[in-house]
Amino acid sequence: MFSFLSGEFIDVIDWVDDTRDTMVWRFERHGHAIKYGAKLTVREGQTAVFVHEGQLADVFTPGLYMLETNNMPVLTTLQHWDHGFRSPFKSEVYFVSTTRFNGLKWGTKNPLMLRDPEFGPVRLRAFGTYSIRVKDAARFMLEIVGTDGEFTSGEIAFQIRNIIVQEFSRVAASSGIPVLDMAANTAEFGKLMAGRIAPVLEGYGLEMPELYIENISLPPAVEAALDKRSSMGIIGDLAAYQHYSAAEAMTRAAETPHSGMGAGIGMGMGMGMGQQMAQGPWGARPQPAWQPAVPAGAASAAPDRPASRPAARRHGPGRPPSAPAFRPGGPPRPCRG
Repeated sequence: MFSFLSGEFIDVIDWVDDTRDTMVWRFERHGHAIKYGAKLTVREGQTAVFVHEGQLADVFTPGLYMLETNNMPVLTTLQHWDHGFRSPFKSEVYFVSTTRFNGLKWGTKNPLMLRDPEFGPVRLRAFGTYSIRVKDAARFMLEIVGTDGEFTSGEIAFQIRNIIVQEFSRVAASSGIPVLDMAANTAEFGKLMAGRIAPVLEGYGLEMPELYIENISLPPAVEAALDKRSSMGIIGDLAAYQHYSAAEAMTRAAETPHSGMGAGIGMGMGMGMGQQMAQGPWGARPQPAWQPAVPAGAASAAPDRPASRPAARRHGPGRPPSAPAFRPGGPPRPCRG
């Protein structure tokens, strides 16, 4: 970029980022020729790195600079400008974004095998988000970027994801926390993982301000078994639940119009209700239990029962009978005195 000032062209070197994922951008110039006295503008959230003949030279933090010998000590030493300065000079200028790159995703590609205190060997999946930021632009250029003219966050996301997954498996395995209680400890897991990842990222010139674990899950088959177990705990009385389910099924079938099944279920319900009513307080009286027959000679042996009934006393002369005697099938016969 050039600007016109006092009849001369002044070289202006700057970068305006209009993307969300560019971490490093190389200032393109034909032949990499930079004029002595050029103006370098480094905005907030940026760092400018000069590379001269493959060697890392001066690093510029946010500010406005005139590219002269007093502002470029490393490049001046490499070029031996103390014995003379030649203009223009050839160097590559890389702008490094030092802002946060948020919303980057991580997750386990394959389930992790862990030993759970309650369920024994289990397979876990986990995923979440994280953010990264360039902490040391020079180291980041040397270790990661190299000569890449436009480096994005997606180019290093795969490597960082592997680091996060490795640390998650270590933290989860060594914590001894049951799977069912891990959801309550995701914040602690995230902080512990970020602390262990920090030295590795520092070697890349990066730092991880935030790391979140959004979910820890089991395989679908295990989750289905846990759902059944939870349902049984909520149901409580299995017999009552079976009766309730059967009643619900019969109600739905009976409400189906022109359904033979509904008619059959209705008939069965009617018979069942009839039996319940017969056995209930409004039904027939219960029959006495069966008793063995009394032998013929047992009657005389019973102490509380007289052996024979006393004969009726005859009425004396002139005394009327107390009650006429009736003969079956004929008129009453008078008593003899």
